[in-house]
Amino acid sequence: MPGMETTPTADLPAARPSLPAFRADPAQGRLFRASRVVRSTDVTAAGRLRFDALARYLQQAAEDDLTDAGWAEPYTWLVRRTAVAIRGYPAHRERVTLRTFCSGTGPRWAERTTTVAGPAGDLMQATAVWVAVDRAEGGPVPLGEAFHQRYGPAASGRRVSARLSHPAPPAAAAGRPWPLRTADFDTAGHVNNSIHWAAVEDVLPGLGWLPACAEIEYHRPILPGDEPLLVSAPETGRLSVWLCGGGRQRLASAVLHPAGG
Repeated sequence: MPGMETTPTADLPAARPSLPAFRADPAQGRLFRASRVVRSTDVTAAGRLRFDALARYLQQAAEDDLTDAGWAEPYTWLVRRTAVAIRGYPAHRERVTLRTFCSGTGPRWAERTTTVAGPAGDLMQATAVWVAVDRAEGGPVPLGEAFHQRYGPAASGRRVSARLSHPAPPAAAAGRPWPLRTADFDTAGHVNNSIHWAAVEDVLPGLGWLPACAEIEYHRPILPGDEPLLVSAPETGRLSVWLCGGGRQRLASAVLHPAGG
């Protein structure tokens, strides 16, 4: 009955023996804050925030930051990789705050760090590398002086790489089709990065643990007409997941570890 349900906790994590180190907020420069309530559409049946919902939170906070800065950026952004460190999972109906800032730059990309906090403190921190892409040509472009004026001070000269490091899936790893829907595609004409995280969520049940850290890499865009294969390889203390195209070409890959893994 609406308004009367309670939040189950069956798959919420117990206290962790060690907490991941989080990057501190910048001592100078731009730090944008936002807040939202964790809705029923954002959580699992047991009430914890899903990774695909987290990805939407991160993207919305980034877009809100750009709007608040009053900057009509001359390019679009495509995410290259995202790493998430987890101390705990926000729960259904919990109000969370997000603090986001530019934590590093490269010639044609920038890193954004976003911390998600609940009433008791910081729960998750995501670092995402976004590539600046020309809207017409589709290729990477320099960030430009206007970007560095607005976001450079928070980065404090820190340089980051856009290199990817995940291995290809083993030939023996099991796979199954991952059908695409029209709603999966965003304004860039690609499958939105949150959908890749939804694929990760699809293989989490049955592991017996929830990730204390997770990293996803985007090797190439998933386009209309693609027929991705979802491949997973659970191991002790580790889960590897891939979305693959024809010939098992990597479209995206994720690696997840439990606490202590």
